[in-house]
Amino acid sequence: MAKNTMFSFPTRDQRNLSFGEVSLDILTDILSNLNNKNKSNLEKVSNMCGCLKERRIVECVFLLCEELGLSPVVAYQAIEILERFTAKHIEDLIRSRNYSSDTEDTRNCADLIFQTLKHKFFLFIISSIQIASKLDLYTNALSYPSSKKQLLDSEIFILKTLNFNLNVPNPVTYVETLLEVLGHNDASVPVAQLHDQCVPVLQFIYLQRETIYNSLLIAAIGCPSPSHEQRAKFVSVTEDFMLLGVGVIAVAAFIHHISTCEKVVEELTEITGISAQSIMDFAHVTLMHITDNTSK
Repeated sequence: MAKNTMFSFPTRDQRNLSFGEVSLDILTDILSNLNNKNKSNLEKVSNMCGCLKERRIVECVFLLCEELGLSPVVAYQAIEILERFTAKHIEDLIRSRNYSSDTEDTRNCADLIFQTLKHKFFLFIISSIQIASKLDLYTNALSYPSSKKQLLDSEIFILKTLNFNLNVPNPVTYVETLLEVLGHNDASVPVAQLHDQCVPVLQFIYLQRETIYNSLLIAAIGCPSPSHEQRAKFVSVTEDFMLLGVGVIAVAAFIHHISTCEKVVEELTEITGISAQSIMDFAHVTLMHITDNTSK
């Protein structure tokens, strides 16, 4: 696919999404819950986190959801389900074979994982989208050149591997909740217009994820060649959905009207406790890559 491929998910109007209809008390509880989940997930991150958010996989999920007319929530939820399932499945494979850490065993383990996944991986992608679509109240069966039994068996396998725990974080939820709180705190903030900008911004970040976060890491450590240890520690940044949410909104605010960006960032800092500097660093790097991408 082309480097700057973008996808057309259903718009806010098509999703019947409106802001300002939830009470501040409920919003506060939702935001607190999301914040706690985010912190809990960051405490459990591993080096495998983010590995399956590779561009080609993300493009595949986005394209399938676009063709099916599914909500962007489904696409991001499917990516999260797929990543968590695959990581757990790989852990189970390694544990079941009792591999040691020597070079030969490591090579054999990698071969086993590749052979196990390569023929079923697209089916796992389809099944993850199917599960995510059901969570979003879409119940239409997805078209796939395989039997219904194979698809159902694959869904059940994913669900069992995840112990039926589908309560995984979703970046869209963070962005939309933060926008709701923004609108309650300051009625002058053009929340609906910002949301329309957030959709392509979040999509761009996911498609350019590795490049953007690598630039953030380099900027943070001041070194063009981060060590393995530095990359491992930075996983807690790449998996931080609250940071991603405020960064997406800051970029959207800059694109919508640069004069409102500083005010929006101040509000986001008040809401989340994330420093204005961290938010602006994220926004600056993202905008730099957006500009570079559109100029090619």
